[in-house]
Formats: sequence, structure tokens, C-alpha cells
Amino acid sequence: MKQAIVARTDIGMGTGKLAAQVAHASLKAYEDAEPDARREWKAGGQKKIVLKGSGETQLRRLADGARRERLPHAVVSDAGHTQLDPGTVTTLAVGPGPENIVDKVTGDLSLY
Repeated sequence: MKQAIVARTDIGMGTGKLAAQVAHASLKAYEDAEPDARREWKAGGQKKIVLKGSGETQLRRLADGARRERLPHAVVSDAGHTQLDPGTVTTLAVGPGPENIVDKVTGDLSLY
């Protein structure tokens, strides 16, 4: 089991903002997962990776791929309190799900 979080590289998030957005995405997608998938992922050490995304269009396309594969996923939009405008899409989490299926959606992306 694995979770992949895709973070945009085109909007200039600072390190703290990036960390917060990745955490939001991870938790939201976890909450979207079925109870059995949650238990299996937690029991296996909660494997996750952070990947580079080029922009909102790419994140939306990947979310569509996750939906087609019936993977839990979450698109995060910023509230706009600090660095970004309200509603700016920042991250996408895919999974937790079987590693080979998560990789089918996100496997072409580079590590952040």
C-alpha cells in the first residue's frame, strides 16, 4: 500500500506552506479511503512519497486517473491566508491504495 502526494512546482510555495499542503492532502485522501485500505496502509507503515506536479491542469488530470482507478484521492485548494490566493490548487493525494495502482496514475512523475 502506498500514497503519492503531488505538489505543484509552479506557484512558489515556501517550505512550510508545502509541508502543510502535503499534510492536508494526505489526511483528506486517507479519510476518503475504505476502512480496510486505511488499516492495511497504517499497518504497513503509511508509505508515502511526494512528487512534482507542473500545474493545476496536471493535478486535475491525475485526479481523473485516480477516479478511474477507484483510488481514494483529494485535491487541496488553499484558503488564501498567507502566501497564495484563495482557491489556489496546491496538491493532490492519490491513495492509500495498492502500490502498483497508485504508480499507474503517478508513476511518471519525479520525486519532489
